[in-house]
Amino acid sequence: MRPFSLIDYYMRIYAALLLLLFLKPVLASESSLLDYKLGSGDLINIVVFGELDLSLEVRLSDAGTVSYPFLGELKVNGLTSRDLEHLLTEGLKGDYLVEPRVNVSIKEYRQFFIAGEVANPGGFEYSPGLTLRKAIALAGGFTERASKSKMYVIAGSGNDKKIQMSLGDLVKPGDTVTIEQSFF
Repeated sequence: MRPFSLIDYYMRIYAALLLLLFLKPVLASESSLLDYKLGSGDLINIVVFGELDLSLEVRLSDAGTVSYPFLGELKVNGLTSRDLEHLLTEGLKGDYLVEPRVNVSIKEYRQFFIAGEVANPGGFEYSPGLTLRKAIALAGGFTERASKSKMYVIAGSGNDKKIQMSLGDLVKPGDTVTIEQSFF
């Protein structure tokens, strides 16, 4: 076994920095999903450990509600999955269970929509890390009249503000993207 050299040390640091450079976009998109607000159309999986009757998979209604055993109709629109875990834990604690352990995960995100100068406008399934470039590819690509600089999004959060986008920007569930026509 050869001794550890200064070159080996620098090569390991270089490799670690390269790894961080490539992981940064993935980690950024994952951290933004931790703050993801539930909305109508999301399919969620609720697991209460040791209680099969209280574990279920449910799609949020148009009103952003779910019907849950013992607790009735719960308004979950705008909550994060952690907020919902806390709500369910507190609701089940005491009368129903001593120490409920609840896990909420998102099985399917609500669709995003793309309109304008793409081959197949419409609603598409969202997946984490979705960029505008990938969204356009899902919609069949640009038409020949599409503007590569006039691309806008209206966030699915209910704010009707139109924000300009570039191809590397992230698209979120519920967003509506519009690709406008080019004049030339």
